[in-house]
Amino acid sequence: MEIAIIADDPKKELMTQFCIAYCGILSKHNICSTNITGKYIEDATGLKIEKLLPGTHGGVQQICSRVSYNEIDLVLFFRNSDPNAREGYEEESLLRMCDTQNIPVATNIATAEVLVCALDRGDLDWREIVNPASEYNRKKREN
Repeated sequence: MEIAIIADDPKKELMTQFCIAYCGILSKHNICSTNITGKYIEDATGLKIEKLLPGTHGGVQQICSRVSYNEIDLVLFFRNSDPNAREGYEEESLLRMCDTQNIPVATNIATAEVLVCALDRGDLDWREIVNPASEYNRKKREN
């Protein structure tokens, strides 16, 4: 599965701790992240993470683009709980695109835990059929 990870500045430490706790599950999947969040997680866990641009310099837009092409299966986006500190447009576009493409998204640690545990149980395997970039569909095209 393709997992995108984003964390606003006040939530980067929490996201890192979350990824440490679920490193065993996350290591079985492809992960992309905004640059600084990805660096924190990679340094703390040893996970291989494709680091995109920093969130404020287009990283969120890069993830949104991948979501729009249905190339992401799960988004973990720990947002700043202070509505006055939010960037606004990019994050709302990302959440709207996840809704449009039926991409499971977690915006807090409680929902992230539910989704990652579901991922481990195989509850999100239906995404393999929906995602055109999945291993399942790449093998299907080769045959």
